[in-house]
Amino acid sequence: MLKQKAGEYAGVIWNALNGTDGMTTKELKKNTAKPEEKIKLTDKDLFLGLGWLLREEKISVQELEGGELFVKLI
Repeated sequence: MLKQKAGEYAGVIWNALNGTDGMTTKELKKNTAKPEEKIKLTDKDLFLGLGWLLREEKISVQELEGGELFVKLI
């Protein structure tokens, strides 16, 4: 069940990042919240999706000052 959800979350994240120069995880959470589709990623959901995309080598992640993560498509 979590594997399927991780794939769905990865798709939501990929769509949010597509066409951008990247976003912080905070921006990603904001830009993936779609009340009309009843989608609002929790921290766990976000990191499940990011893990999926990292494993598939679809994104790069950089730690910024203060511990915030910056994510962009490869």
